[in-house]
Amino acid sequence: MGKIAFVFPGQGAQYVGMGKDFVENFPVAKSIFEEASDEVNIDMKKLCFEGPDDELMKTENTQPAILTTSIAMLKVLENEGLNCHMTAGLSLGEYTSLVKSNVFSFKDAVKLVKKRGKYMQEEVPMGIGTMAAILGLNRDQIQLCIEKARQYGIVEAANYNSPGQIVISGEIKAVEAAVKMAAELGAKKAVILPVSAPFHCSLLKGAGEKLQQDLELLKINDPEVPVITNVEASILSSKLKVIPSLVQQVSKSVLWEDSVSLMLDEGVDNFIEIGPGKALSSFIKRIAKTKEKKVNIYNVEDVNSFKQVLQVKLEV
Repeated sequence: MGKIAFVFPGQGAQYVGMGKDFVENFPVAKSIFEEASDEVNIDMKKLCFEGPDDELMKTENTQPAILTTSIAMLKVLENEGLNCHMTAGLSLGEYTSLVKSNVFSFKDAVKLVKKRGKYMQEEVPMGIGTMAAILGLNRDQIQLCIEKARQYGIVEAANYNSPGQIVISGEIKAVEAAVKMAAELGAKKAVILPVSAPFHCSLLKGAGEKLQQDLELLKINDPEVPVITNVEASILSSKLKVIPSLVQQVSKSVLWEDSVSLMLDEGVDNFIEIGPGKALSSFIKRIAKTKEKKVNIYNVEDVNSFKQVLQVKLEV
C-alpha cells in the first residue's frame, strides 16, 4: 500500500459559492466558518457564498477565505477517519498544510493570512508589477528569457507549477518583455495574468519582513505530519524552520513541481486536493507522468467529490 498526501490550493482557486454545501451538511464545517468570522471580523459565509466577486478577489479577503474553506473540508474528512502521510500546499495552501500538521492553530493562521494578504497587496503600488504564465518551455528556456528581460527591470520565476508551466513575476515592462521572448522561443502560451500584485518575487521582500513580526508572536509546534515547504521543496524538519520558510516564501519561487516530485519519491501514490478548484490535481498528473509514476488523484471541493473519495476507502 502506498502513501496518501493531502494538498491544498493557493490564491486564484477562489470562487463565489465555495464551501457552501459543506456548511449546509456538516456542523464541523459550519463551526470553522463561524470561528474564522469571529477571528478576522468578516462574515465568512457571506463572503464565500455570496461574494460579490470583487470583494472575494481582494487579496486580504481571498487568503482567509480559501484557508477557511479548505480547513472546513479537511475537518469533515478527518471526522470520517481519513488522514495522510504527508502534506503540502501551493503558496497560501502551505498555511493550510501547517494547520493540518498542528504547527499552528487555525485561529492563528486565519488572522495571519489576512495580514499576509494585506502586506502583499500594499507592498507594491498598483500599476508597478504583474505576473505571467508561460506554457510549453522548460526551466532553462524561461531563465534565458528572464535574464534578457532584466534590462527592463525586475523579473523572476515565481511558480514552478509543473513541467512546461512556469509563472513569472516582476515589474510590468520586464514581465512583458519576457513574455514576448517566450513567444519567440516557441511557448505554447505566454500570457499576462489578471493579478493585483507581483507575488513571489523580490519586490515583495518588505511584505515578508512585516509578516515575520507577526509570525514571531505565534505559538509554533514541531510538525505532527511531514510538511513539504514551497521554498526548498524539502520536508520541514522542525519548528525552527517555520518562520524563515514562510518569510522567504512571500518573495521567493514556489517549487511546486519539486515538492510533488519529492512526495512521489517518498512513496506517495494517492493525492487528495482539498479546497476550491482542481488546479493542483492537473499539475500533479503532469508531474507524475513525466516521472513515469502511477498515481491516484482525487479532489474534494464539494459534497459529491467528498463522497466519491470516501467510497475509495483509503487508509493510513
